[in-house]
Amino acid sequence: MSNLMPLLLSRQLLTALGTRMFVYHQDRVPRSGAVLVVSNHRSFTDAPLLMAAIDRPIRFACHHYMGEVPVMRDVVTQLGCFPLATPDQRQHAFFGQATELLQTNQAVGIFPEGTQPMVKLTPAHTMGNFQRGFAHLALRAPVRDLAILPIAIVSEQETNNWAVPLRMLHWFDPSEPLFDQSGWHPMVLYQRVTVAIGHPIWITADLRSRYQGRQAKLAVNEVSNYCYEQIEKLLLKR
Repeated sequence: MSNLMPLLLSRQLLTALGTRMFVYHQDRVPRSGAVLVVSNHRSFTDAPLLMAAIDRPIRFACHHYMGEVPVMRDVVTQLGCFPLATPDQRQHAFFGQATELLQTNQAVGIFPEGTQPMVKLTPAHTMGNFQRGFAHLALRAPVRDLAILPIAIVSEQETNNWAVPLRMLHWFDPSEPLFDQSGWHPMVLYQRVTVAIGHPIWITADLRSRYQGRQAKLAVNEVSNYCYEQIEKLLLKR
């Protein structure tokens, strides 16, 4: 698969869906080097949107079940995503694969809200709590000139449908407790959407040096809170 194929497929998918996208602050996107893209998340089209917005392929970490469900597995693979491993191996595998990608100056994408906003339909301009694995990754990865780029996906007009019963997904991934309930997996499709790019935070030697001992938690909180606040500000500003 060509390195640019995920970007080309993303543009084609958005065109086929009739999605009108408006991008703001493209000048904030690092044009080269390793980038960790962090964004809010409600739709399966979020990954293609972000790639089209920054005009660069992004290797997204996606939920384990997406690599298990037929057809969906083929789609996420073609888009350059890498499904997370099962819970007992997830953190180690994620850190290893993401670090390798960053070391080759690729862009890696993470949705820190996790699975919850994908499984339970949430209001368009709200955001859940962040899981902080991306901050640990950025501070731990031996990558020079690493930037974290916070981006807000702001839905202006959308349609909401129901894709598959949650219990059906439980067959493919029984480790996910969110699938062990009644109801349907929602499918959000944007008709008009704004992609607002925040100011990147650069992982400096000073910041990385504080990722040890008692200061480690403070460094992680600093990185995570910065990204959350940037995205929240852009969501509310809309």
